[in-house]
Amino acid sequence: MIIEQPSIWLRWLFPGATWRMNRNERSVYLTFDDGPIPESTPFILQTLKEFGIHATFFMVGDNVRKYPDLYRSIVAAGHQVGNHTYHHLGGFKHIAKTYIEDVERANDLIGAHLFRPPHGAMSHSEYIWLRRKYRIVMWDLVTRDYSKWLSADDVFNNVRRYARNGSIITFHDSVKSIDKLRTALPRSLKWLKEQDYEFKTFE
Repeated sequence: MIIEQPSIWLRWLFPGATWRMNRNERSVYLTFDDGPIPESTPFILQTLKEFGIHATFFMVGDNVRKYPDLYRSIVAAGHQVGNHTYHHLGGFKHIAKTYIEDVERANDLIGAHLFRPPHGAMSHSEYIWLRRKYRIVMWDLVTRDYSKWLSADDVFNNVRRYARNGSIITFHDSVKSIDKLRTALPRSLKWLKEQDYEFKTFE
């Protein structure tokens, strides 16, 4: 994921996926990819609690295996969970059978009806199979909090610049992101609230 907002042509590749929610509602959908991990998940959960916000965590199955207490903490706090494969696989780097088996292995632990492919990458056959079982949730705004080239101010400014009605906003529950999130996440949530956005999760 290297762009803040995906282009129209990219959305056309997976027309049955969810890229943005209702553009007529003053609402946004916060999502966090790649966790849970002890370096970042507790801070994210505490920050969301302080703001009274629920989000959707697209989790890597192997991280759920390693940190089941963090998975249970996410669920107990009322957040939504999604599948992000077991090994954080790239869809174009593996045959469809291998990729789908990895997704299903993750779901044995996560138990989700939502799926997001790592890096947004899927082959057409993987996409066709997965949409039969999962709601595939992509994104409308990638904060790029994982980028070593961006500062916390840059991440916050991406939220401020690109958030709009129905945006699905992607942060990362990861070691690469946490130093920036400690500043950028509370600033972003405060700003979004000041703009009268409602925070929602997916059905």
